Amino acid sequence: MPIDRAALPASSPPAGALPARVPWRIVAASIVGLWLCYFVLATLRGWVIGFSLEWPMISRRMLVAAGSMAVTALLWPLLHAFAARPLGTRIGIVMAAALPASLLLAQINVMAFADIEKDVVARIGQQGGISIRRDEAGNVLVDVTDPTSGAAASQPARIDAATDDENRWRQLTDLALGRYFLLLAWAALYLALAAAQEARAAERREGEYRRAAKAAELRSLRYQINPHFLFNTLNSLSALVMTGRADAAERMIQTLSKFYRTSLADDPTSDHPLAEEIRLQQLYLEIEAVRFPERLRVAIDVPGALGEVPVPGMILQPLVENAVKYAVAPLSRPVTVWVSARAEGADLVVTVEDDGPGTGAGGAKGLGIGLANVRDRLRARFGDAAGLVFGPRPQGGFAVTLRLPRPGVGAPA
Repeated sequence: MPIDRAALPASSPPAGALPARVPWRIVAASIVGLWLCYFVLATLRGWVIGFSLEWPMISRRMLVAAGSMAVTALLWPLLHAFAARPLGTRIGIVMAAALPASLLLAQINVMAFADIEKDVVARIGQQGGISIRRDEAGNVLVDVTDPTSGAAASQPARIDAATDDENRWRQLTDLALGRYFLLLAWAALYLALAAAQEARAAERREGEYRRAAKAAELRSLRYQINPHFLFNTLNSLSALVMTGRADAAERMIQTLSKFYRTSLADDPTSDHPLAEEIRLQQLYLEIEAVRFPERLRVAIDVPGALGEVPVPGMILQPLVENAVKYAVAPLSRPVTVWVSARAEGADLVVTVEDDGPGTGAGGAKGLGIGLANVRDRLRARFGDAAGLVFGPRPQGGFAVTLRLPRPGVGAPA
């Protein structure tokens, strides 16, 4: 069945809209968490290899971690800008953008530790019996000492300046590779978060469209009732006019006007109290009583405690109309139409019955338009929580019973 576009929720995103954005708080938490983990692991590693928890080292690691957070945060707008692209494209963009970012992180690390690099190298050399120094030309001299006597074991090894520069580039490259994989790990986490956010947004949109489709179905089924009822009523009004019963016709017009003012004031997809539904059916029966003043008898038995139980608007209208059409109209004797309600556990049970000839919706023709409409409305509104049972009464006549869940009594609203 086509969906009424007016029923679509206003919050539904237009076609072609960008996927849902990962909230900035979650992105910031992922970045901070990654580099705090790096800080803790790097500090523990330094402690394990012999460096005490000294403030100069810790402060520089904190500086490196802060700089790394800032550089990683620069990747976020880039990733979001390509959020609508295929996953393979986004992965390629991440791998390309992470290369210069990792070099920048490696340079930050080198610059942060540059002023204490000599002290670190000297300490490592002392632990291994090695002395590292530079000559006037910038070449690196490595002295190996005898740990027992403290004297030089051999001539110092010489590393020229060019080789030293090459070693620095190797160190920078090694650092950059480590940072590169850390950035890829964060990017993978971000893409996973984005995919989860898009999945949640898709579920919300699916739920909104499902509710809109259900509202459109309920609206369509409700509107099916009005033309059918009006057609029958106008036929009755025409019969009164043709037989010269002007006063009766006027009363019918006034009651019909009141009926439509009351019924059309409600949202066709909403529920209203059972008491209001019963009042609507009483108005309808008053209209038909003008046509069948001697034959139509009405009995209403609805406890006051059930009057506030919500039911779909005009859900009883086809049932009462069928009772008049198939029980009252064909006979010349008086026929009683009963409308009753009772509570059974968590359910509300409403029955419309008559003592007519025992046919309901077209006899052997099957379910009939009215009963089919009620069944479909119940299914659209309550699913399997509601039911419809109908058939001839043992004592004669026809009965239709609705079973609906009562909100707040262990059943879904």
